[in-house]
Amino acid sequence: MRFIKLFKYSKDTLSSLPAEVEHLINNSYLNDKMKLTYIFHSGFAVETHSCILFFDYWMDPANCLPVILSKGKPVYVFASHFHEDHFSREIFSWRKHFPNTPITYILSKDIIRHRRCQREEADILMVKGNSWCDKNIKVVAGGSNDSGVSWIVEVEGKRIFHAGDLNNWYARFLTDDYKGGTIWSFEFGEIDPQKDEKLYLGELKDIRKITDSFDVVMFPVDGRIGNGYTRGARQFIEQFQTGLFVPMHFVASGFKSAWRMKEFTDAKQIPFWKIEREGESFGI
Repeated sequence: MRFIKLFKYSKDTLSSLPAEVEHLINNSYLNDKMKLTYIFHSGFAVETHSCILFFDYWMDPANCLPVILSKGKPVYVFASHFHEDHFSREIFSWRKHFPNTPITYILSKDIIRHRRCQREEADILMVKGNSWCDKNIKVVAGGSNDSGVSWIVEVEGKRIFHAGDLNNWYARFLTDDYKGGTIWSFEFGEIDPQKDEKLYLGELKDIRKITDSFDVVMFPVDGRIGNGYTRGARQFIEQFQTGLFVPMHFVASGFKSAWRMKEFTDAKQIPFWKIEREGESFGI
């Protein structure tokens, strides 16, 4: 969903960090196969032994980037769609600031259509159903009932899902007294909540044709939706085996609002990352 920018990223350098802090950050997860770092909103870094994945970078209030991008591993930067809270042109400056880091930009094609970047700035452009691979990763673009795509990425034997803006966004309107059809909402204008839910569930059905299980799922749990804001996420875990559930897209409603989903993941014995701050990491 489109979101209003709050503040700008401060370009601190790796050299500004004390050596002992840099060493701790770089080496505290060496025994894990994969390290996830929450950057902001729907933005995450996923580090494996061979490479680093960035999803839907917007801004970096905890200044995570200098450390992560200075490791010299191949970096893959994913942007699921053109909304400013999921795509920032700042990502294209990383090649200049980190010349020793190989970077591949994998973008949804709608970013080009909305003139947020030039075709030559993207290494890979994808729409729903496209796939791409190299020696490190395999990528399939899933669909979205909002804008752009969702991401299915396989790396080092792990399968990762990042939803982008795939979600049951109008869940709060699906009340007992709703009789179907279009309604008027001050925030969204004329909408058809039932139709949108069918589109959402249809996208899940298409993803199940590719796989029915993920080791890591990053999915919107956005309290701005109102009553039923966990409905889309609950529908997702009902249909997919999930190794770790990671909430996202909650910056406006706060960390604690995202924790509401833990009740439902606990009921299905799915581990839940209870994110408490930007820059926090989790090893699996």
